[in-house]
Amino acid sequence: MCTIPIVYANEYSIGVYYYPGWSPGIKGPSLPDPWKPIYAYPEKKPYLGWYDDSRVKTLEQQLKWMHQYGIDFVAFDWYWENGRPATESSVGAYLKAPSKSKVKYALLWANHGKIPNARKQWEDMIDYWLVQHLKNPEYLQIEGQPVVFIFSGDDLRDNARNDGTNTQTLLSIAQDKARAKGLKGIYFVFSTPATEYWVKAFAIESNFSALSAYNYHFGITHTYVGGKYKETILPASHSYKELDEGYRMQWQWILENSKLPYFIPMTSGWDRRPWGGSKDPLHDNSMSTPDEFEAHLKSAKSMMDSYPNKTKRIGLICCWNEYGEGSYIEPTKEHGFSYLERLKAVFGGGN
Repeated sequence: MCTIPIVYANEYSIGVYYYPGWSPGIKGPSLPDPWKPIYAYPEKKPYLGWYDDSRVKTLEQQLKWMHQYGIDFVAFDWYWENGRPATESSVGAYLKAPSKSKVKYALLWANHGKIPNARKQWEDMIDYWLVQHLKNPEYLQIEGQPVVFIFSGDDLRDNARNDGTNTQTLLSIAQDKARAKGLKGIYFVFSTPATEYWVKAFAIESNFSALSAYNYHFGITHTYVGGKYKETILPASHSYKELDEGYRMQWQWILENSKLPYFIPMTSGWDRRPWGGSKDPLHDNSMSTPDEFEAHLKSAKSMMDSYPNKTKRIGLICCWNEYGEGSYIEPTKEHGFSYLERLKAVFGGGN
């Protein structure tokens, strides 16, 4: 199996989250065409057209672009429902694509739901990962362990409690199962905002390997009072400038206060109008221009260079193709390859 190498000066490992929701019927029979909500926003139309992401030729072209512009791994949003994967159409196409050897893959377990609410459900899911994914030669490893990103700490903690256990126990079960299959363990990465509880208590007590995030919507200010931090959640961003500032706040505090590695999360923006809009409609004004995105990437790179041991110079971008939330760097009819070009200009890599 291949492992991300130890990174040295001027070397970066950049990943991108992939939304696997663009194949016919993926959202059920009531919405056979997943692109229908996006048609009203023609500027978002992918360069590939209204594609089917269950097709090998789609993933093959996307992987070629990722490799060309310096993306090292892709983390597929992954769902588990009713004792089985909700969908694996995109990752299935990835595994059949000739270029899969050029871009590693991982799973982002999108666990914002009621599963698992019993130990057996958790064990069944871990067993599935071990058989179908974690031992694949293309699967992303850090420190010799396959990497699994977890979306929601709240749901993981609460579902464990409902079953009379805790997150530490669940992760310990997963580690034992992985070792029994000949692995060194599983490198669990926890998505978290910059708060004392999640960063300095929950993540440590639960034995996560590292921290990151899928996305942030706001900034958090910290004032040290009476031996602890007073945390103030700022309003959701109303522009990309405000969104970027919020990210920088959270990066800085986590890097200064976390005992665990922190892989820098980055974003191209936010606009949830195709999915029905944000609770605060002005939050949907948080889309970037290519110039703003480049400045955001440069700031992230500066953080990686300032904290090379803490970040391992690893970053993740939200997202490759989340058109319903306005988070995408995949080539589009409007911007062409501008976002990928800026990515390569900042971090290098590719061919």
